[in-house]
Amino acid sequence: MNVQLAARPGVSAVLLTLVGVVIVALLIGAFVWGRRVRSREPGPPLPEEQPRLPNGRAVGDVVERREPDELPRTHRRRKPHELKGDGIESRPASGRHEQTG
Repeated sequence: MNVQLAARPGVSAVLLTLVGVVIVALLIGAFVWGRRVRSREPGPPLPEEQPRLPNGRAVGDVVERREPDELPRTHRRRKPHELKGDGIESRPASGRHEQTG
């Protein structure tokens, strides 16, 4: 019983070359398809379409000093859903607002 377990050396070289050609063809096709999709998208806005500042000046940021809400000491760790306001709320420290800008 004579069983050949490996293919001839020429077959594997042809198979690897064919796989390489298929991969290159797929890459080129993906590039062409991406260029077509991009050509259908609108271009960047023109300078006159850009947003303008109100009254010709920048809007200042409001900076507040805030005190964190105190959490009672417990023997277990609190989970995010147990915090009120998703844990992002706090109280103003002195009621003052500082305007920058």
